[in-house]
Parts: sequence; C-alpha cells; structure tokens
Amino acid sequence: MNPSPIGVILAQIGTPDAPSAKAVRPYLKRFLSDRRIIDYHPLLWQPLLRGIILRTRPRKSAKLYQEIWLEEGSPLLVYSRAQQAALQAQLGSCYQVELGLAYSSPDMSEAFRRLEAAGVTRIIVLPLFPQYSSTTTASVYEAASFAALGRQGRLGQVSKRFVPALRYIEAYHDAPGYIAAMTSLLQRQIEAMSEEPDYYILTFHGIPRRYAETGDPYPQQCQETGALLAEAMGWTPDQWQLTFQSRFGPETWVGPSTADTLKELSARGVRRPMIFSPGLVTDCLETLHELAVEGRELFVSGGGTAEQMAVAPCLNDTEEWISFLAGLIGRSAQGWLAAAE
Repeated sequence: MNPSPIGVILAQIGTPDAPSAKAVRPYLKRFLSDRRIIDYHPLLWQPLLRGIILRTRPRKSAKLYQEIWLEEGSPLLVYSRAQQAALQAQLGSCYQVELGLAYSSPDMSEAFRRLEAAGVTRIIVLPLFPQYSSTTTASVYEAASFAALGRQGRLGQVSKRFVPALRYIEAYHDAPGYIAAMTSLLQRQIEAMSEEPDYYILTFHGIPRRYAETGDPYPQQCQETGALLAEAMGWTPDQWQLTFQSRFGPETWVGPSTADTLKELSARGVRRPMIFSPGLVTDCLETLHELAVEGRELFVSGGGTAEQMAVAPCLNDTEEWISFLAGLIGRSAQGWLAAAE
C-alpha cells in the first residue's frame, strides 16, 4: 500500500468570482469583517461597513477589476493556479498541492476537503506572503487552523473527528532564494528595456501604523527585504527607495506613501522609474491596476511620461521562485517525507 502524499496548501487572501458589484460585495464583506484586517469593535465597524462601504465600494472596485480581468478569470486566481501547477510538477507525486484562499473560493475548507479525501494526514501551509503581518500571514494561519479543526470559528460547532497534522511555514522575507528569484526577474526585465531605469521604487502593501506600534513586524521585515534586494541588484542608496501602497480609511499608515512618491518623482529629476512589489508575489488588482494604471497616472500628474515608467511583474510562476518554494516545502517536510516515500 502506497503511503498518502504530504499535503501542501498555497495560501492567498482571495479575489471576487467576477468583475461585478454583485460578486465583489460578498468578497469585500468577508475580507473587511476579519478583525485582523480591521480591528475596530464590530458594534462600531459593522454598521459602517454594511451601511456605507458595502453600498458604494463594490461598484467602484468592480470597475477596476473590469479593466484588468483576464479571459480565464481573475488575475490573482489565474496566476495562483499557475503557481500551484508549477509547484506540483516540481514536487512530484509525494506531495499534493492545493490552493486555499482566506476570503473566497477555493477557500481553506475546500482545500482541506480535497486533501483529506485523498487520504492526506499531514499538511504544510505556505502563506504566499514573504513578510509576516497580522493582516495576512496570521489571517491565513487562523483560517487554516479552523478549517483543519472543522470549525467556523472559536465557538463554532465541530464538524470533524479527525484533525490532520499541520506545519506552518514562517516568514521568509530575508531568504537568499527569495532575494535571488527577485533579482533574476528584475535583471531580465531591465535587460529587455531599451534604456535602463534611472530610479527604482520597491513598494509594499501598507498597514496602519498602529498595528506596527503594537507588535506587527511587517514594516521592519519589508525594510530588510528592500535592503537585501538593493544590495543584490547593486543599487546605490540614491538609486532606490521603499514605499507603502493601498491606504484605506482615516488612520495613519506606515510610509512613505507610494502614491505621494510617484507624484513627486518628476520634480526630483527622475525620468525612467521602475516600480516593483516584492511583497506581492502574484499579480493582482494592487499591481495590475493600482501600480500599472493608477501609478502611471500619478507619475504623469507630477510631470512624468507614462511610457517612461516601467512596472515589473510579480514573481508569479517564474522558475526561480517555484524552485525556491519547493525548497521551503522540502525543508518543512523533513521527517514527514521519509514516511511518505
């Protein structure tokens, strides 16, 4: 009898099923109801979310999704599926790789059901977030834990008798293989250009400053990633900077702001900037629209030329990135792998 494979769940945040307000609304409701994302008390936050935000924001977001939607579907889901397929091919039959999204389908519960139906009893959860944040990594850990337990929440009814063994892969923001994969990607992009960029912006999704001040290590890990990547690329301090994007709500967020920086570049003498998002490893709304569309508009509003601004793609399913992920999983499976072979 062949032993069951080791389960692997590639964990992402999620995406709406369609570029419509009707599809965006339940996704946003689920996402913005997570108290790791918005930690205000539900008695204060839920009336605002349901009374104002979910009445207006879905229509606006749907229009943005429509501009980047692919023939095959949501970019994040399409590229995540490509990552899943490439990783499965590299890992081989000793593993079964599934995709688990925190706030949309295929969600964590679906991923666990598929693995457990195949007889999997040992599962590795790999968050596709190199830098740890309570808003991403911790949300994934929590979603996976409840799915493994067969519960909807801490007080939810138990729906499973058997709980698989779990291993969570921790932050890998400073891992040499991750830095090398980004370096190779950027070098290929630059080599294909007629002129090299004269400035580089490394942008990360932001979080409220209050989260960092109360223990979230995310901004520090972003800084460490940026410094390591700049060193690997051979950039001098005056050739690059690190910024944070996607501000939401009235709170003060970690900075500097990507949007503000893009508006100021031309006045600083920058003519050919390249922007890259190390923390987002799968192209999605935040890269394909917020950076590639809105970002160019901001650069132009400050006097720049849209065609002169380069936006590097995410790591997606590049060979170096998939090989690095396979190595992470192999190390996490030590002790389990021998039993599966």
